[in-house]
Amino acid sequence: MDFLTTDLCDANEDKVRVVEPMFSSFGGRAAFFGRIATLKLFEDNSLVRATLTTPGEGRVLVIDGGGSLRRALVGDQLAEIAVKNGWAGILVYGCIRDSRAIGEMDIGVFAIDTHPMKTVKRNVGEAEIPVSFGGVSFLPGEWLYADEDGVVVSSSPLHDTSHL
Repeated sequence: MDFLTTDLCDANEDKVRVVEPMFSSFGGRAAFFGRIATLKLFEDNSLVRATLTTPGEGRVLVIDGGGSLRRALVGDQLAEIAVKNGWAGILVYGCIRDSRAIGEMDIGVFAIDTHPMKTVKRNVGEAEIPVSFGGVSFLPGEWLYADEDGVVVSSSPLHDTSHL
């Protein structure tokens, strides 16, 4: 990766919003960035699958799962779909499962924790709306940067994106 969140914060203190520390890295890619796509749902990952089957174009899917620790919103099958469709990463305000397999994949995945239970499928939730957790609002189209030091959000890119 061509960024460090610490450097981005130092150089852009007035332009970044830093998410409260609560996430662990589970993906094979320890650092990732991209434009934000959002989902708001609770213990139902139907929209996660539907979204990840679309072209990712280097975006980051931010999932507001209400912080639930009772079901996993992303597993290895969905992470595999995300890799195949060009998503840079997934940030889950909730749990994932199949963490060992996801750790082998070329995608960034941050989540609160792991849980072995799959979700229910009711096709309930909202897409491409502002979501808020960790003291930050995430707006579709903004930029998210994540690495071992944390997650930062900005309304504009904080590095050279001409190669994208």
